[in-house]
Amino acid sequence: MQDTSDLIVRAQAWLAEDPDPETREELAKLIDTQDVTELTARFAGTLQFGTAGLRGELGAGPMRMNRSVVIRAAAGLAAYLKAEGQTDGLVVIGYDARHKSADFARDTAAVMTGAGLRAAVLPRPLPTPVLAFAIRHLGAIAGVEVTASHNPPRDNGYKVYLGDGSQIVPPADADIAAQIDAIASLHDVPRPDAGWETLTDDVLEAYLARTDAVLSQGSPRTARVVYTAMHGVGKDTLLAAFARAGFPAPTLVAEQAEPDPDFPTVAFPNPEEPGAMDLAFATAARTTPAPDLIIANDPDADRCAAAIKDGTGAGTGTEAEAEAGAGAGADSTGWRMLRGDEVGALLAAHLVDRGARGTFAESIVSSSLLGRIAEKAGLAYEETLTGFKWIARVDGLRYGYEEALGYCVDPEGVRDKDGITAALLLTELASELKERGRTFPDLLDDLALEHGLHATDQLSVRVEDLSLIADAMRRLREQPPTELAGLPVTKAEDLTQGTDKLPPTDGLRYTLDGARVIVRPSGTEPKLKCYLEVVVPVSSRADLPAARARATDTLATIKRDLAAAAGI
Repeated sequence: MQDTSDLIVRAQAWLAEDPDPETREELAKLIDTQDVTELTARFAGTLQFGTAGLRGELGAGPMRMNRSVVIRAAAGLAAYLKAEGQTDGLVVIGYDARHKSADFARDTAAVMTGAGLRAAVLPRPLPTPVLAFAIRHLGAIAGVEVTASHNPPRDNGYKVYLGDGSQIVPPADADIAAQIDAIASLHDVPRPDAGWETLTDDVLEAYLARTDAVLSQGSPRTARVVYTAMHGVGKDTLLAAFARAGFPAPTLVAEQAEPDPDFPTVAFPNPEEPGAMDLAFATAARTTPAPDLIIANDPDADRCAAAIKDGTGAGTGTEAEAEAGAGAGADSTGWRMLRGDEVGALLAAHLVDRGARGTFAESIVSSSLLGRIAEKAGLAYEETLTGFKWIARVDGLRYGYEEALGYCVDPEGVRDKDGITAALLLTELASELKERGRTFPDLLDDLALEHGLHATDQLSVRVEDLSLIADAMRRLREQPPTELAGLPVTKAEDLTQGTDKLPPTDGLRYTLDGARVIVRPSGTEPKLKCYLEVVVPVSSRADLPAARARATDTLATIKRDLAAAAGI
């Protein structure tokens, strides 16, 4: 049982160092009322710094995101950089429009300056891809983006990049964490009131100039788009990029166009979540002339979602439907979300058609269709662990994606997922199809005929108690399934051991006859995520409806059997 007196002493010590009046007031009340439940939750440990940086709920205490935690993280990063011999390099800092993001960015700049490094802050809240671009463009030794991406409004986060413009991977994360742990007191961290640079719009203009390069010279630019920024920071940058490219100005989902850290129209500001796209569908339904495509960015605009007019019910649903147990098909307005794997394959096919050369890469949880597209085109192909921190490091990368709506279409400019350039490329493809009297479903049918129907789904369980995820993983390790949906498991891999091509990670992979399942805890949310894929051979266009029905039924049965095996 928690020693209340010790808990109060630790809380008082934290309070004495806290530089933020808001969290000081919050913590002082908890101490005055001796709210043991809340204090225990906030002082049960420290928010752990890993390859995703930091991400958590805003509030006072070491288990929350706040200025004290961010100052320690910045000081640890600065100490790491100096230990690596980077004693006077530039660190670029970006931030989104969430609560406290500007404060966290300013604190980071102050810490870097106090450590003897040069610091530069983006001029205002801007998309994460602009920060990733700025690191390479300015020759920085590191970058920090203050964002919680598509997490709930109460969260914020701290994402770290190194000088190649890609996010940190082991062992850098552990080395930075060790430097953070070595900080005894915030009073030991110099934080001057000035000395860093606030960048001008020149860096944004350079990014926008680079976006032109993702499109083919002279390609059609006729597709009409409805766009939602999901209350994030993507709108102005995307509109500027579309205007430069010569596309028709997107029709905005007005209710979600401007940055709002409270995300008032959505339960979760993630295009994959239930209801998040409802306003976009409604906007498209009343827009004249009818749009060809709906595009959504997540709040920091590094992800890109798309929806198409499709009354056939041909889709296999969204992650939201997977979580809710809903069936496949179009929205009531006749629009349906494309899966991340579908967008990934469409963009790959478009790049191949344009003669792209280099390596195509994806994370292991994404559809194996990309490998078949690359093989047919004679291109190199690589699988990586989950996360763009791994995809971005693939040698000779030309295109990378993962199913969670992340696409890297210009790795020389942005070595990370980029929802702005992905939106441009997708709209170019929509324009080309439109000029030829074809549609996205037509192209998806072509891919199924050429490579087999690759249908994907996800079983995603959000929990309050993280021990439930550990219990499910232990159960599957101790009693792995021998068959799912009547398909024998031909190979079961515990990825904590690594493979001949992959470093160790907390995950399980099951290979079945004509199917594949991967189970892993989410790295950024309290979720257990299970990724399912079924591949059905198709010999003619007439076979497609039956193949899709078979795939949908098999996926549903795998999901049911896997849930039972995992006890979730």
